[in-house]
Order: sequence, then structure tokens, then C-alpha cells
Amino acid sequence: MPTLNRVQLIGRLGRDPESKFTPTGKKVTHFSLAVSNRWKDRDGGSKETTEWMNIEAWGRLGEVCQEYLKKGSLVFIEGRLKTDKYEDKGETRYFTKIVAQTVQFLSDTRASEAAEEQAG
Repeated sequence: MPTLNRVQLIGRLGRDPESKFTPTGKKVTHFSLAVSNRWKDRDGGSKETTEWMNIEAWGRLGEVCQEYLKKGSLVFIEGRLKTDKYEDKGETRYFTKIVAQTVQFLSDTRASEAAEEQAG
């Protein structure tokens, strides 16, 4: 039976994108995304929770994100979940991130159009 690993999010960047190169020379861009959920409680009061997602964009998509996005930008992200691990003081730690496959800029249509042209 086939499987599916797909995530779709709309949220705001928590920090400016940062790019770096891997040891093999590939460019990767990272940024955080705040995704909020709002609802009314039993008493009619407004409640809100925010989840923070770590986003990773590779190659040209990452370059476009770094060029056009900044802290507070509203974006739609489609991608897949990926779990990495690292050693911290002898203890193995795990963290999950979203590897972006599509990024649509929702804050500024001029930037979104330019990004679609350059990424396509």
C-alpha cells in the first residue's frame, strides 16, 4: 500500500531566513514558521495557541526564500516531514522539520510573482 508524507501550512516567519552550504556545496536555507490556531472557549472567550515549525528549503527555492522573505512574512508552505538526530552531551536528541517543496508568498504579490518566475 502506498504512503504519503505531506504537510501544508500557512503562517508567519519567526526570523529572517538564513542560508549556508553543506560540506558537498549544496545551499540550504532555514527559517522558523509560526502557525496559530484560534478558537472560542466554553465561556465565549477567544483562545489561541501557536506552534513553531522549523522549515528547510534547498537550492533555488531556498535562495528565493532568502531573497524575498523576512521576519513576519505570511507564507503557504507545502513539503514533507523529516526527523534528524544529533548528539548533545552524549545524549541522542531528535527534532522534526519540514522540508519545503513549494513556498507561496502571501504577504506581497510582487515578491510572489517574482519567486514563481525564478523558481519555475
